[in-house]
Amino acid sequence: MDKNEIKSIIAARVAKELKDGDVVNLGIGIPTLVPNYLPKGVNVMLHAELGCVGAGPKPEMGSEDPCVVDAGGQPASCMSGGSFVDSATSFCIIRGGHVDATILGCLECDEEGNMANWIIPGKKCPGMGGAMDLVVGAKKVIVAMEHTAKGKHKILKKCRLPLTAMKCVDMIITEQGVIKVTPEGLVLSEINPAFTVEDVQAATEAELKIAPDLCPMAV
Repeated sequence: MDKNEIKSIIAARVAKELKDGDVVNLGIGIPTLVPNYLPKGVNVMLHAELGCVGAGPKPEMGSEDPCVVDAGGQPASCMSGGSFVDSATSFCIIRGGHVDATILGCLECDEEGNMANWIIPGKKCPGMGGAMDLVVGAKKVIVAMEHTAKGKHKILKKCRLPLTAMKCVDMIITEQGVIKVTPEGLVLSEINPAFTVEDVQAATEAELKIAPDLCPMAV
């Protein structure tokens, strides 16, 4: 399974979690692909913490506006009817509980729903961004990431990297399956038919509980 296929599988499954009319904030990387897979009839309002409410798709080459960028500093656009607000107002939208879902990548996540996604000590870091506000302000937090990193576990018993926030994650979606974070621990609720339960558990440090109604992941 190549990188592009992995990213497509994750983004397509995440898109099924969004409802028509949701206000959604997307992190950099895989989350930016999610709008490409929204089901027919589902339209969401994309919020960018940099100050755009109603963000649009990546502009065509040559039509970029240097003043309009996404969370990763890449060219972005604003949909008709969208608006630009200052950073303080943008973060008031997040902190006020007006974001229905935030979809973020992650370096590590653990069985308590803690997440670490902003820094690896000793490596250059551009800044923490808006993740710390998003994961405590959004109504639903979805981690969209590859299941492992160069064969190393990313879903752990306990995060080792500096935390972004504690007990904030609702769901983890990887190329191997869908994992729900519950008070009883991590529950594998859907599995990619290309993997077995044993495969998923081997790729996961934390112990997985298997949902009684475990079903195939739509891929």
